[in-house]
Amino acid sequence: MAKQKTLHDAFYETLKDVYYAEKQSVKALKKSAKAAEHGELAQAFETHAEESAQQVERLTQVFEIIGKPARAKTCEAMQGIVSEMEEDLEDFEGSPAADAVLAACAQAVEHYEIARYGTLKTWASQLGYADAAKLLDETLQEEKKTDALLSKIATSINTAGTPGDDAEPPAEPPKAKGKKAA
Repeated sequence: MAKQKTLHDAFYETLKDVYYAEKQSVKALKKSAKAAEHGELAQAFETHAEESAQQVERLTQVFEIIGKPARAKTCEAMQGIVSEMEEDLEDFEGSPAADAVLAACAQAVEHYEIARYGTLKTWASQLGYADAAKLLDETLQEEKKTDALLSKIATSINTAGTPGDDAEPPAEPPKAKGKKAA
């Protein structure tokens, strides 16, 4: 009979997953920084790439705390987000919406990481790994801060990426089909 999985097993597997994801995030952020036209966005990507490299180091410390080797496990979610980002970079390259799309892709990464770090922090606390929980919380707070900064930057990018006053305003929005107006 197979050994029953425990919360410790789930913690370790998720830690390996986020370790992989964070390493991929560093690469994606560097690529995004080069592709971004908006100076503040490029700087945010560069700063968070450096921060993410530190987060990888923190994860290595968490592996040490739990007495397990620092190993990455392919993270399908991060592969999907990065693949979507690369597709969007190609599709929107040179367009006024390119930076808005880049910021949106970066936020998808941040939201995934926020979810994972929140879970890992909770599990570390439940498993009695107070030092690991502290390290994971430090990263969680950085991810939330980056997400808030990207939201702030996206507001100006999205405004800059919309048609100007010389563009024809859209006609009336299409009416919903299949429902009668009240």
